Amino acid sequence: MNTTMKKISAAVLAVTLVASLSACSNWSKRDRNTAIGAGVGAVGGAVLTDGSALGTLGGAAVGGVIGHQVGK
Repeated sequence: MNTTMKKISAAVLAVTLVASLSACSNWSKRDRNTAIGAGVGAVGGAVLTDGSALGTLGGAAVGGVIGHQVGK
């Protein structure tokens, strides 16, 4: 991959990240905790199962439930 493509990819990633984070600005604390838990669970599930799709989805589901229950 040449330098120009790397710069374009980085710019697209940055714009996507900013847009996705701004969409969450009016969420409640519980909604944010659920989303964070799902994200962390997905990463954990992927790491523990060597990238298995089922492990990633299972981790996201479990993490989302735990995130939703935190602070109840």
